[in-house]
Amino acid sequence: MAAILAVDDSSSLRQMVAFTLKSSGFDVIEAIDGQDAIEKLGDRRVDLVLTDQNMPRMDGITLVRHLRSLPQFKATPILILTTESSDEMKQAGRAAGATGWLVKPFDPRKLVDVIRKVLP
Repeated sequence: MAAILAVDDSSSLRQMVAFTLKSSGFDVIEAIDGQDAIEKLGDRRVDLVLTDQNMPRMDGITLVRHLRSLPQFKATPILILTTESSDEMKQAGRAAGATGWLVKPFDPRKLVDVIRKVLP
């Protein structure tokens, strides 16, 4: 069973994402922002990171940059799930090392399909 780190400052969205992923057989670790994600990961490995962009303390792109700087996350798929849809923001996400960019609101089936496609 793949482990996914779901990072979002909105508790309702985090719960919806966690419910969707758990219902599809994934283990889910939840974090409220990028800083919380780093603290909860510690030395733990996950199979995929799903993060919002706009969050307090540490945003999604900064989290992606931080994770990509760590050897254990060089090849881990990282998806940004956000309301941001500008080309500039998407390019910044790609430049930071994000695997993909999804725009909220999300379709639960499509989210699971994308995750299954990018998982190793």
